[in-house]
Amino acid sequence: MVSVCEIRNAQRAEGPATILAIGTANPPNCLHQSTFPDYYFRVTNSDHMVDLKHKFQRICDKTMIKKRYTYLTEEILKEHPNIGAYKAPSLDDRQDIVNAEVPKLGKEAAAKAIEEWGQPKSKITHVIFCTTSGIDLPGADYQITKLLGLSPHVKRYMMYQAGCFGGAASIRLAKDLAENNKDARVLLVCCEVTTIVFRGPNENDFNCLVGQALFGDGAGALIIGSDPIPEVEKPIFELVWTAQRIAPDSDGALSGHLREFGLITNILKDVPQIVSENINETVGEALKPLNIDDLNSIFWIAHPGGRAILDKVEAKLELKPEKLRATRHVLSEYGNMSSVTVLFILDEMRRKSKEDGLKTTGEGLEWGVLLSFGPGVTVDTILLHSLAI
Repeated sequence: MVSVCEIRNAQRAEGPATILAIGTANPPNCLHQSTFPDYYFRVTNSDHMVDLKHKFQRICDKTMIKKRYTYLTEEILKEHPNIGAYKAPSLDDRQDIVNAEVPKLGKEAAAKAIEEWGQPKSKITHVIFCTTSGIDLPGADYQITKLLGLSPHVKRYMMYQAGCFGGAASIRLAKDLAENNKDARVLLVCCEVTTIVFRGPNENDFNCLVGQALFGDGAGALIIGSDPIPEVEKPIFELVWTAQRIAPDSDGALSGHLREFGLITNILKDVPQIVSENINETVGEALKPLNIDDLNSIFWIAHPGGRAILDKVEAKLELKPEKLRATRHVLSEYGNMSSVTVLFILDEMRRKSKEDGLKTTGEGLEWGVLLSFGPGVTVDTILLHSLAI
């Protein structure tokens, strides 16, 4: 007679979950930060707000962002003028756009990851889709399964409204699925389209201006599985340990609320300080089994919620400027893409490591930490083990 324990052990993988492939995608419409204030005030019919426009220019200049990508174009905004207003009923129009475009953009990133992976789509056993852009039933997890032609038996998970910590939270879920289901291959897709948050300026709403200066559209996809097939699958990073923490006394510091006029974000100026005050504890917990004291001896991936957050984290952990190179590069080239951003940074890090002729995907180093910060304030942490290039 077979025992329950024997059945369970047979269902589990032997090794840790591993990132086997990465894919990324952006819409074709590129916005250059240096000229964005002129564009933004023009398309929202706000050129008469001269002083506010100058203030917004200063905000954009401080972001360290060079360019971003967005689905919204001037033509689309002319067709849907309420989207460009500060507060006008527009949720139906926004939902119609994002519920159609999020799965399509997600498919682009997923197709690249599947191509890099090199295995038949029929081997994908689970799908995780993460977005804060729109809500529909069936969700984007269902839509991308159809768009990619995946098996109707694939197990789907839809993660809504996680915001900026959604990338790490999705990876955490994928790790659990891969390690607890033998031969599982998880397709993880994060996609954000900022149509849900775009709106015109208002003199009394600083949060609105900050959001318009930071966020961009993008999609990222990973294939995650344990026990890679030798000579067939090419593992990039091993997912060793994960954790999630709600920062104490942070209620209301970072939040979003869906209203008739879109998703309204609320970001208090204390958020960078709150994040930095909670970093040492979670990082210390992640590195404790390794007895690593020198934080500059490992690689770092930190969600770039904004320049101030990165500066605070860098100072708190006493990191050398080059330790956040990949993070700052992605912020500069794409802006804050919410849940998607850490997937872009993973891709950038392994790309640059290979380009520089380093031995491992983690900038030549063995161990690293991935950090995501989002509504709550929530901090997600993942301990990564880089692999040979």
